Amino acid sequence: MARILIVEDEAGIASFLESGLEAAGHSTYVATDGKQAVALARDDAFDLIILDLGLPNLSGEGVLREVRARGDRMPIVVLTAKDGLDSTLESFASGASDYVTKPFVFDELLARVAVRLNEASARTDNAGPTQLQVGSLMLDVERRTLTSAGGVTELSAREFKLATAFFEHPNQVLSREQLLSRVWGYDFDPGSNIVDVYVGYLRKKVGREHLETVRGVGYRLKGQG
Repeated sequence: MARILIVEDEAGIASFLESGLEAAGHSTYVATDGKQAVALARDDAFDLIILDLGLPNLSGEGVLREVRARGDRMPIVVLTAKDGLDSTLESFASGASDYVTKPFVFDELLARVAVRLNEASARTDNAGPTQLQVGSLMLDVERRTLTSAGGVTELSAREFKLATAFFEHPNQVLSREQLLSRVWGYDFDPGSNIVDVYVGYLRKKVGREHLETVRGVGYRLKGQG
């Protein structure tokens, strides 16, 4: 049984989806606006989201961007009356896993939901450790939190990616170029100081003694200060 969040402001469609999905063995919860959806849509609360684009308070595209920006990875199936190519491409670019246009055949939607849930399950089965530890530091991959002498701290999406690079290569010097390509992608301006800025953010959270600068080379995460 999967936990599915239905984000739909049209009561009739929401009720139809709720009934059909529950009859198929899933548990459901309905959100009726974008801001409510962002507040609810967490990996530890739901396995999949069915998301309408035309929502009050915050559009479906806005929901997609906010949920993906903070790092939540559950499948998101977009359900919308918009059927243009631009709308489809925008949804995928914003982080949608699948796209179904209204009016829709419920059996097709159910089949797409099953495929996305199976893909997510396969990723989880093949996932690595949920906690990475370097000395007294611990990175929780599921919760995206960092535990240090200062306590438990939440990380932004970029900070988490940067921390993961260091925790997967403890005591190894990583160049700015390696970090830039890993966290921001090769198309980011190589002349930017964005790596140094985010290393500064992360250093405040892990402790200055743990994240050192190797002049002319890059940065290194040390297990002991």
